Amino acid sequence: MTVHPFVRSIGAQHPRVRDLLTLRKDGSPGQIMVEGTWEHDRLLTTNATIETFFWCPEAGATDVDRIAERATEVYRISEKLLTRLSRKTRSDGLISIARLPQWQPQTLRFTSRSLVLVADGVEYAGNLGTLIRTADAANADCLVLTSRRARPTHPAVYSASRGTVLSTPIVEFDDIPAAAAWLRSHRFRVHLADPAATGTYRVPRYDGPTAFVVGSEGSGLSRAWHDEGFDAVSIPMLGQADSLNVALSAGILLFEARARKEGW
Repeated sequence: MTVHPFVRSIGAQHPRVRDLLTLRKDGSPGQIMVEGTWEHDRLLTTNATIETFFWCPEAGATDVDRIAERATEVYRISEKLLTRLSRKTRSDGLISIARLPQWQPQTLRFTSRSLVLVADGVEYAGNLGTLIRTADAANADCLVLTSRRARPTHPAVYSASRGTVLSTPIVEFDDIPAAAAWLRSHRFRVHLADPAATGTYRVPRYDGPTAFVVGSEGSGLSRAWHDEGFDAVSIPMLGQADSLNVALSAGILLFEARARKEGW
């Protein structure tokens, strides 16, 4: 094992450690904490910049050279400091600060096969990460965030998305009318996911640019989305529960539309 020639040991008071502690809580604009072996394997398949790499040899991780070679800065940390920094019950001693890609709404291009997921007011980082992973799985063009509460930079988003937060275009709008206007400008047919809707998700043809809007875990869609006049669709509830998890609902809707578009 040959380690980065500029690696040096640092302690708890180092500025980069303080940066990581900030990221560990809720992320920081443009940056995300990546921890673990598979997480780094995924990171290395992308073009994301690895700004800082923290390595604890005593934790037993191997094959660290590939990460160190990609990182701008490499630091060695103690087991004691690793315990303070890690979000895992048992860490393998690999932690990085990576730069998230920045996507601008005006740079995205769409076709009749395009599929977009809008997440309105999602509260939990785990659900946001799963929504990103679901959008990726259905080959959606992007994820749109409105009324954002959970941050894409939260470390749990990376894990829940299986790292696809680095490759899935994510754009955010300050208000719902702006997001709706953008979708209309690209001729999207927008469908609001609403358990109270009379028409089920099997009714539409999904034969053009298609967008689904899903709401927050607790209160559903913002009233402003309904005020835009878009059609609503529902997923029939056949048991005792009155709704599904937001990510599961998004998966059903996205794959239904993708199946129609691809002729499955």
